[in-house]
Amino acid sequence: MPKLTIDGIQVEVPANTTILQAAESVGVEIPRFCYHDRLSIAGNCRMCLVDVEKSPKPVASCAMPVNEGMVVHTKSDRANKARGGVMEFLLINHPLDCPICDQGGECDLQDQAMAYGFDRGRFAENKRAVKDKYMGPLVATYMTRCIHCTRCVRFATEVAGVPELGALGRGEDMEITTYLEGALSSELSGNVVDLCPVGALTSKPYAFSARPWELRKTESIDVMDAVGTNIRVDARGREVMRVLPRIHEDVNEEWLADKSRHACDGLAYQRLDRPYVRRNGKLAAVTWDEAFDAIAVKLRGAVGSRIAAIAGDLMDAESMMALKDLMTGLGSQNTDCRQDGAAVDPKTRASYLFNSTIAGIEQADVILIVGSDVRREAPVLNARIRKRSLRSGLTVAVIGADTQLTYKTENLGASADILAKIADGSHPFAEKLKNAKKPMIIVGMAALARADGGAILSAARQVADSCGLVKDGWNGFNVLHTAAGRVGGLDVGFAPGEGGKDTRGILDAAGKGELDVVFLLGADEIDTAKLGRAFVVYQGHHGDRGAHRADVILPGAAYTEKDGTYVNTEGRVQEAYRAVFPPGDAREDWTIFRALSAVLGKTLPYDNLKQLRARMVKANPVFASADKITAAPWKSFGTSGAVVATPFDYPVKNYYMTDPISRASRTMAQCTEEFVLGTKQKTGTHG
Repeated sequence: MPKLTIDGIQVEVPANTTILQAAESVGVEIPRFCYHDRLSIAGNCRMCLVDVEKSPKPVASCAMPVNEGMVVHTKSDRANKARGGVMEFLLINHPLDCPICDQGGECDLQDQAMAYGFDRGRFAENKRAVKDKYMGPLVATYMTRCIHCTRCVRFATEVAGVPELGALGRGEDMEITTYLEGALSSELSGNVVDLCPVGALTSKPYAFSARPWELRKTESIDVMDAVGTNIRVDARGREVMRVLPRIHEDVNEEWLADKSRHACDGLAYQRLDRPYVRRNGKLAAVTWDEAFDAIAVKLRGAVGSRIAAIAGDLMDAESMMALKDLMTGLGSQNTDCRQDGAAVDPKTRASYLFNSTIAGIEQADVILIVGSDVRREAPVLNARIRKRSLRSGLTVAVIGADTQLTYKTENLGASADILAKIADGSHPFAEKLKNAKKPMIIVGMAALARADGGAILSAARQVADSCGLVKDGWNGFNVLHTAAGRVGGLDVGFAPGEGGKDTRGILDAAGKGELDVVFLLGADEIDTAKLGRAFVVYQGHHGDRGAHRADVILPGAAYTEKDGTYVNTEGRVQEAYRAVFPPGDAREDWTIFRALSAVLGKTLPYDNLKQLRARMVKANPVFASADKITAAPWKSFGTSGAVVATPFDYPVKNYYMTDPISRASRTMAQCTEEFVLGTKQKTGTHG
């Protein structure tokens, strides 16, 4: 490994390391605009110039590999003068409109102009003006500010896999644009706003709403999919203003999906802020005591077998633990957190985890995707697969309809029985899996939520065994969930107990009149028409499908309004924190069940969050290890039976509206109009 000296500090770095990377390894910061450590090197801006001894001119540190014995000065007069010259050129055409720019206060150009700028300009010529481009409902453009760093172009091409951005023209006529001046059709498009070092690309929904120093920043976890993306919630007063990604190398790196970023405006609309009881066919606002009394009247003398509960996709583990304990106290085993009826084995953790971990995708050499539209079910995870495919000879095969994934795939067919053929070795792709060093299978909800889901799960496990997907130090069997609360619910045991009914059984029994009371904890994705004449208690935060059917409504808290634990699809336990308070009389969900249990005479044995989390650890020790992966033992699972030879029906029909929050979002409604309904102009790359 070459050794060099940077500002008098000797450092030894791997070969092919650039000067900029070597400097960062010893804590020396070099300014830059175009360089980004997750994108290819462009060398456009020249802001990272450094002084290298024996070099006739300053060197662009982002693109220059280190050499043995190299002596680098990052703060010499020549380096500073060179950067000052670059800054002066960058500001020739910049409009200098910081007071009205949304990037103000968190702008790289502002920060570096303070260090390397001059107090006056020497150019009297007119500034260049560039027409703003249309990039869809999420990204606002002010292209006169653009400094042509091409970060957005490289992101769209390399990470998002949607090569719709590029540069047209040369010199001062160069412009960054979508080639046909249409919307940027990527589920990750909002990340170009984070990447832009100036105010050329800003968030359209957030435009002119707030300044960064006005906002209270809270670290949290995203619940719009099951990836468990680490986020930061920025709030002003009681309003969530925006959601930004946090860096977590093993989960989301530093990316965030568009729905997770922009659906937050849905938190302000269609909210449930007080209890309701249905009287004479109409919902009437009541007090908490009146709502609890109405429930108590229905439960008085009720047999446990005639009571059931279904938990929704956005629920935290604490809420489901409290409801599970309440149902147990009432003598009911009819509980389930799988609204779609996914046929995973609640007692075998390996059957419902992404066992190889999200970061483990970067080690895989063959991936078989079964019944999953990864791009729309988990855009950030899909970007990780694309990253692996670009850096190696990754083979990706798909069983299911072609869904325009952002990397090259081999479609094995749409019929589900192809998986059974791979399992018994009669399909040629089985040999590719057997010959791979680290093969992987990803099973989606389109496969497991079918009537033959148990047989498909069994066939997938047979593939894992027969093709060597599970070996020392590697478990390539993966389930990709679409619900943020699913794994946490299964981990706390929110599944049918002995003799209990699952979601399908609960709906069938309710339709036949065999259930008296059904609790819906944020469960809005079920067919509420099948609940028959059962007395329905809905607890949630939005007036969505479940609330419309309810006989009693208990207003709960959204994910930004409570401290909660979420377990992502790989089994990583993560904690979210309250950013704002719930509206009106709404309360944190577990506290509602604690109060209700006292009214029912079944008082839950915890009075605060610490005690409740101790109860969760007792129920499942995985909750004792935050932000860690606990490997699940490999056991048998799945049910015997034939796999039906019918195509998969992907659960995400409209990526932008999949839950009560996104359905209430005006921004997501605009995205639906743009990308799903196709009523606005689009680029020529997607029909």
